Amino acid sequence: MTSEPQQTHENPDTRPDADTGTDAALATVAASADVLRHPEAGEHLLTAVEKERAARFRHEAARVDFTAAHILVRLCAARLLGVPAAGLTLAQNCPDCGKGDHGKPYLPDHPDVSVSLSHTKGVVAAAAGHRPIGVDVELNARSGSLLDVAGRVLTAAELRQVEAHADPASAFLRFWVRKESLIKIGRTSLDELAGVDLSGLALDLPAGGPLLSRFEELYLLDWVDDAHGAAVAAVSAVPPRVVVLAPPAG
Repeated sequence: MTSEPQQTHENPDTRPDADTGTDAALATVAASADVLRHPEAGEHLLTAVEKERAARFRHEAARVDFTAAHILVRLCAARLLGVPAAGLTLAQNCPDCGKGDHGKPYLPDHPDVSVSLSHTKGVVAAAAGHRPIGVDVELNARSGSLLDVAGRVLTAAELRQVEAHADPASAFLRFWVRKESLIKIGRTSLDELAGVDLSGLALDLPAGGPLLSRFEELYLLDWVDDAHGAAVAAVSAVPPRVVVLAPPAG
């Protein structure tokens, strides 16, 4: 896949777009525990399929992260649509096996809305928009172990950038969340990541705010969730906007 990545200097947090506009694209990240304390949160929001999936987790922490991610994506879509989260049904579908207990999430009652979710240990992310959208979050603590697969998922140019960076593990993590978000939007697959070249994009984010870049016709938003030590990326056909949906801890 060829690409012409470009950086832009637009601040995604200060654009005047209304959350409910037809070109709105929202992304958010929060601690799993904070999501569950949100006024609209509760396992009553989950479908029977989601509750059954949550019950399969052997460890409580993993069950909490799964539940929080599936609630947060509803909160994000509810803000986009201007409706209560309780009125939204989330479903999933696997294009390979056809089963509905995993795969790409979607809103059956709102086929014009795209949603995406991601969860890692104690932290979850979600995105919603009227155009295809993808989001990914990873803990900085995972960067070292993920770096082991760099040679299989990076292009030669990307690998050189990572190796020359002052913090190779952090640099690789930025590539990883970007490429995972592209998987979520359907632009690539895990087996084809080495064919997607993002070497034209900056690896270091500006102080105090997200970085909005272009990859072909897509907008790629990168930011760091310092409170939870996580790297986040969201991608859409329109510029994503970071919003806060979960209450602060405390």
